Amino acid sequence: MTKKHVYTVQVQFGDCDPAGIVFFPNFCKWMDASSLAFFMACGVPPWRELVKTRGIVGTPLLEIHTQFHKPATYGETLQVHTHVEHWAAKTLRQKHVVMRGDDLICEGTETRAFVVHDAAAGRLKAIPVPEDIRALCS
Repeated sequence: MTKKHVYTVQVQFGDCDPAGIVFFPNFCKWMDASSLAFFMACGVPPWRELVKTRGIVGTPLLEIHTQFHKPATYGETLQVHTHVEHWAAKTLRQKHVVMRGDDLICEGTETRAFVVHDAAAGRLKAIPVPEDIRALCS
């Protein structure tokens, strides 16, 4: 069984473009927020804790895909339904389905990697998906 989490968004006037529809980058912002909310709801400690205890900085984005179906505007309430649809050795792909009640507004996928600081190389480095975190989120 796949765990799912629903993140609620209240669309504000400032989230919209001059035509009064949600400016598309805001969907990416909400999917990113829903990703973190998903991990927290599954019992994964906050990244600031994991960086202290295990060196895990977080799960930065490697790739995104988004498809828009219907517009949304300010004053509406949206629900971002999030789950992990695929696990790989060092990555995971989260699926986000943005709904307004029964209306499908937007769908997106995000490919992410668990990373740590590689001090020797001076950059972030992907690590194998931690089995305990995978278990919490599956």
